[in-house]
Amino acid sequence: MQIGQLDLSKRLLLAPMADVTDYSFREIAKKFGAGLTFTQMVSAKGVLENDFETLRYLAFNKNEKPIGVQLLGSDPELIGSAVKEIAKYNPDVIDINCGCPVENVTKHKMGACLLDSPQLIGKIISSMKKAAGEIHISAKLRLGGSDKSINIFENAKAAEDNGASFIIVHARTKKDKYDTDADWEWLAKVKSKIKIPVVGNGSVFTPEDVVKMKEQTGVDSVMIARGALGNPFIFSRYNSISDNNFDPGPPGIDLITETAIEHCNKLIREYGEFRALNFMKKNVIWYYRDFNGITKLVEKLMACNSANGIIDIINEHNDKIKLQNYPDEDLKIIQQKFKMKVLFWLVQEPVFSESFG
Repeated sequence: MQIGQLDLSKRLLLAPMADVTDYSFREIAKKFGAGLTFTQMVSAKGVLENDFETLRYLAFNKNEKPIGVQLLGSDPELIGSAVKEIAKYNPDVIDINCGCPVENVTKHKMGACLLDSPQLIGKIISSMKKAAGEIHISAKLRLGGSDKSINIFENAKAAEDNGASFIIVHARTKKDKYDTDADWEWLAKVKSKIKIPVVGNGSVFTPEDVVKMKEQTGVDSVMIARGALGNPFIFSRYNSISDNNFDPGPPGIDLITETAIEHCNKLIREYGEFRALNFMKKNVIWYYRDFNGITKLVEKLMACNSANGIIDIINEHNDKIKLQNYPDEDLKIIQQKFKMKVLFWLVQEPVFSESFG
């Protein structure tokens, strides 16, 4: 997928995910070969008001390029003004979120609510394009409000006609939950209707899923969301398939442990030990969710209140996995729970500002 000088034809994109794609997560994804990463979604209003948290989410390092920023908003003029400010940071892509189904977003007529108005999406893209200069503009879309109101063609055309360099299509509707598989057939239909590149998104958890999506739909590239949680290896594995027609297979336990500890140390550097704790815990659980002992690991991590303690738990857990000291668990149930709710170990999951594709 060639967009100006940005070539993503053989590389995958990391989706923007609230409370996930911070600097540490993006660094790990980039290390393993992600072609384009996104910061966490930021509010256009927050950008213009110089809100501290918004600007923290927006910040990125030059060594992260190519990188994208995703905006949330519904007012074309306000979004255009925010794009002018963001352009000063010189990201490679600025995306408009037209897909988040979370109530805290949609009640303000943003995110997936924009799907109801192709004309408004067109105005937003046009405003962004005028303000962005040479920076590429994209739109992340869902299929429509529900299976009875699918209007992806109209929204995709509105984005194309008003200057978007590419679109990202999450192959679910606003009403679909994550126990509903993404409908990839729509990706092929969209691809046949517009000329700008189409990036596919939804129900992609393995390199094999990436290959299948591209072969079945003809999309130009694929964006990974939940499939990258605890699994940055999906990027390097797909790159090996793309470059050498060879999948090296799932990582060994030592590489997983090495990466989990590296990720934890980056989080400590980014947030400080106290703030990093919850970020460390959830990422560590994601890294080990495919292994026996995950239930015991969750129990130990939830009771831990120090960063050094978490590192000790990781090393102990690694040793027990290698020695096969854990009884067998039904890991298929764990995977089902994860796909329905990424924080599968919690009774109630916090409300995220962005959907996990």
